[in-house]
Amino acid sequence: MLKYNIDLTDKVVLVTGAAGFIGSNLCKRLLTEFNVTVIGVDNVNDYYDVRIKEYRLDELKKFEKFIFYKNDISDRDFIHSLFEKYSFDIVINMAAQAGVRYSITNPDAYIQSNVIGFYNLLEECRHSYDNGKLGVQHFVYASSSSVYGSNKKVPYSTEDQVDNPVSLYAATKKSNELMAHAYSKLYNIPSTGLRFFTVYGPAGRPDMAYFGFTDKLRNNETIKIFNYGNCQRDFTYIDDIVEGIVRVMQKAPDRKLGADGLPIPPYKVYNIGNNHPENLLEFVDILQQELIAAKVLPESYDFEAHKELVAMQPGDVPVTYADTAPLEQDFGFKPSTDLRTGLRAFAEWYVEFYK
Repeated sequence: MLKYNIDLTDKVVLVTGAAGFIGSNLCKRLLTEFNVTVIGVDNVNDYYDVRIKEYRLDELKKFEKFIFYKNDISDRDFIHSLFEKYSFDIVINMAAQAGVRYSITNPDAYIQSNVIGFYNLLEECRHSYDNGKLGVQHFVYASSSSVYGSNKKVPYSTEDQVDNPVSLYAATKKSNELMAHAYSKLYNIPSTGLRFFTVYGPAGRPDMAYFGFTDKLRNNETIKIFNYGNCQRDFTYIDDIVEGIVRVMQKAPDRKLGADGLPIPPYKVYNIGNNHPENLLEFVDILQQELIAAKVLPESYDFEAHKELVAMQPGDVPVTYADTAPLEQDFGFKPSTDLRTGLRAFAEWYVEFYK
């Protein structure tokens, strides 16, 4: 196991995407368990139901050490003023336009947030070292399992080539890793990218399958199961994702100089997944059972009448499967929440939120 080199006590942490699913849960964990000040940024756009984002923010605003800015990371002047105002010890970039399918119809949103916004953060991290200042000690950012594209080799390893994205979303996430590597090399910025695998849980994203299926089934609509049910996903529960981030952020890659006197990039990338892909049909069966148990659906619900098996859609991949050995080796952690436990927590939250 690696030894932590960052003590979170009294640190000032920037979390972008603070109203998002992963970002908000990360903020809550940091504010609950560590003596940190969290500066949250989010544009609170209407990509999905804003009420869920507001619900997450309401939870965070209960904490005295949470300061929130409603703004966009693609706004260069705003990001610069934020770094001028606060001396950030750690920067966690969870802000991004998410979703594979949406990137086909709304490509501009992905370039704006995932490329320009990401660049703005890197530039400010770079200049945080000006005039001999300690600056940002660790830049941690969200990548995605989508970078693996249609790789045939499973499980997906961070050693695999990922040069063939099948969606613009995946291409922007790969570009984040490349940009971070370049800035780590040029300016000695310790950076760690995290490739997340199908994150789910309470107060999650409505555009994700488990949430969308629930909405449709509750409204007596038919759900479409792509690739005729032959897709497999490495579903990862939100608490496991957050645990991985919290551990990783406390160990910045070491700064070292090469034989040429220039920095060896202090740069790492990890998968965070459950290391156990689930067949989509089995996943939907467990979801149905938990929705009935939570009384979202009646016991007599005719599930077969509301299910349609259809072909794969553009940008999707048949399987995601994480090789998590490096994460386990370096941090002694491997996601382990089983699907039924996670979906039960989601179903119980769904009942409470929608009454």
